[in-house]
Amino acid sequence: MRHILLWMVIGPVVALSTLSAQGRGAPPPMPTSERIPSSLMTFFVTSEPIGNGGNLGGLAGADAHCQQLATAAGAGGKTWRAYLSTQARPGQPAVNARDRIGSGPWFHPKERLLDYLKRRLSRPIIGSEIHGDTLAEAQRGSNLTKEFALTEKGELVNGISDPLPTRHDMLTGSQPDGRAFTDNADHTCNNWTSNGAGSAQVGHSDRIGYGNQSWNSSHGTTGCSQRDLVSHGGVGLFYCFAVN
Repeated sequence: MRHILLWMVIGPVVALSTLSAQGRGAPPPMPTSERIPSSLMTFFVTSEPIGNGGNLGGLAGADAHCQQLATAAGAGGKTWRAYLSTQARPGQPAVNARDRIGSGPWFHPKERLLDYLKRRLSRPIIGSEIHGDTLAEAQRGSNLTKEFALTEKGELVNGISDPLPTRHDMLTGSQPDGRAFTDNADHTCNNWTSNGAGSAQVGHSDRIGYGNQSWNSSHGTTGCSQRDLVSHGGVGLFYCFAVN
């Protein structure tokens, strides 16, 4: 145990010193057993849906689901928010998903310590980089890929070409820039309270399908029931981010 604690303290210094001393070329790989504890993760995909279609109990219900799953994974000491937008309603302004998630940096529960350090030295995935004002900018700027979009258990989410069932549809209700839609159509299953009529905008965690490679705004569903979500390649999963 003392050796593990000592490595967690001096490991980053050693890694940074190695990078500086070598000047070029990749540093020696760190053993795969040296991983950041799950208590330090700041991003995950929900491993299980709430199970009531697009009715998540509003943003509060979705946030509680994130918090519950994070707690079970050992990261309940942080405040977790669902990456979801809601649309403007009489007396209620719109809420943008991008404004709910803090500023990062983001890392998943199974990321190796060396990978984390390398990203911090180069280009960590932070709010300004996972979004863009256009779809092309979002595609170009985001490092959020299938390999990064793991559940809180550190598991990959089944996508295109994986064994069925496909679960890559992620509820977001958002445009590619992470903001709420401003038209009169329903993109959020009535702000995440409907399991019947309406539609939900979804992204693809593997960034495959519909020709747009979007992790957060690929297409809309044809309804908000659990059956509707399953018929499109999802089950009602969504992204969770730690805000502190």
